[in-house]
Amino acid sequence: MKTILTFLLCILTASCSGKQTSGEQPESSGKDTLPPVETQKPNTNYQPAFEGQTRIAGSKTTTPYEAEVIARGLSRPWGIALLPDGRLLITEKTGTLRIASATGTLSPQITGLPATEVNQQGGLLGLTVAPDFETSRMVYVVFTEKQPNGNLTAVAKGRLSDDEKRLEKVQVIYRAQPAFESELHYGGRIVFD
Repeated sequence: MKTILTFLLCILTASCSGKQTSGEQPESSGKDTLPPVETQKPNTNYQPAFEGQTRIAGSKTTTPYEAEVIARGLSRPWGIALLPDGRLLITEKTGTLRIASATGTLSPQITGLPATEVNQQGGLLGLTVAPDFETSRMVYVVFTEKQPNGNLTAVAKGRLSDDEKRLEKVQVIYRAQPAFESELHYGGRIVFD
C-alpha cells in the first residue's frame, strides 16, 4: 500500500482540579467571555498546571452559524465520515455503526465490528473511509479494546459489504501499548495523509 495511513489518535486528557471545594465558578474576565463550560464535579484529583486550566471561560462569537439536526434516534453519536454519495457513516460510542441518509433516515446497525469495550470514556470512537472507498469500500474505526491487563485504544479496518449490512474481513491494524486498567482518557480521530 503506497498511501501512507496516518493515525491521528488524540488522547483527550481532561485534567481536573481536586481543590475546588465550593460550588463557586471562576469569574469571566471580560465582556467576550461566558461562565466556564465545564461545571461538573472533577472526576480525578489531578492538580491543574495553572489557575483556570480546568474551568476555562466560554467565549462569545459574532460569527454566524446554524445548527441543524441531521438524524434522530442515535445513541451517543461520536464519529462521522462522509460517504461519496453524500450519506453519513456514523459511529455510536455504544459500539454501533450506522448510515444516515440526507433526509435523516437511519440504516439498521451495521454488524461485524470488532468487540468494543464500552465504558465511561471508551467505546466506538472515530472513523474514516479509504480515499478509494468507491472501489475498495474500506472503513477504518477507532475503538476501545479490552485486554487481559486493561484496555487500550485500537484501530481496525474492514470492507463495508455491498448491501451495507456488515463489515467484512475486519482486521485490527493498530493497538496503543501498553494496555492500562482505566475507563478514562480514550479518544481517537483517524485521517489519511
